[in-house]
Amino acid sequence: MAFIDEIKKMYQNGSIIIRLIFVNVAVFVLVGILGLLSLVVDFETVRWLAVPADLKVLLYRPWTIISYMFLHYDFMHILFNMLWLFWFGKIFLEFLSSKQLLNVYLLGGISGAILYILAFNTIPAFKPMVPGSVALGASASVYAIVVAISAFAPNYSINLMFIGRVKIKYVAIFVIALDVLSIAGSNAGGHIAHLGGAMFGYLFAVQFKKGSDITKLFSDFIDGLAEWFQKKPKMKVTENKYKARQKPSTDREYNQQKAGDQSEMDRILGKISESGYDSLTKKEKETLFKYSKKK
Repeated sequence: MAFIDEIKKMYQNGSIIIRLIFVNVAVFVLVGILGLLSLVVDFETVRWLAVPADLKVLLYRPWTIISYMFLHYDFMHILFNMLWLFWFGKIFLEFLSSKQLLNVYLLGGISGAILYILAFNTIPAFKPMVPGSVALGASASVYAIVVAISAFAPNYSINLMFIGRVKIKYVAIFVIALDVLSIAGSNAGGHIAHLGGAMFGYLFAVQFKKGSDITKLFSDFIDGLAEWFQKKPKMKVTENKYKARQKPSTDREYNQQKAGDQSEMDRILGKISESGYDSLTKKEKETLFKYSKKK
């Protein structure tokens, strides 16, 4: 139990990179255990989570557009994906936020799946492979992060073994070129998905430099879902607290409440000055609105 508690603590206290790695590793271990229990390679479990190229199958497994980007079946596959996620994720967080990294990971993975499905259903050379083809792995998501930060900070340098200092833009160009050349190989679907993730990462970086965060709508949607699933406080308790706060019984309580309101407003205004209006929580926006009406 102590080991499990330690794992939970590492996950809770870890960065978004550590959490994504934990989820990928957990799915990898779970699939491996299911395979051992069945005493055979459990391809059915993989197919249930991998994204299919066949649109008819996808219609009954829509969740695979998300689940496939956390699914690995080969140890070397997950090892290299997690190493790239860790290395370039750390660089990403030097310039951008954890929420943006998560959004780029998810939307890059979705973009990779969409390009893979479109390619296999529209390019004649791939159509014979559609019925049995599936894609899996975090590569498209990782490519999105690699290309996003490489386009955002192209002259950032890293130290590569046997090579020395290299600007990350050259690393991104190299891996993309390698994927383009590898499409003719046995894993065409995987390489196409990589390019879909890379395209999204590049688009994100270019638009963000222009002052537009193309992940914002997606982020707002996810935040809305999270808020909807959160436990709501009882209305009666909230209302009573509000009334008690609005009606101080003495001048001293009134002055204390007024000072507290002013202190809260100063904090909110400082947050707007530092991070912009969109950084405010829903509660902070409501507080700002109520205060402005009083003024």
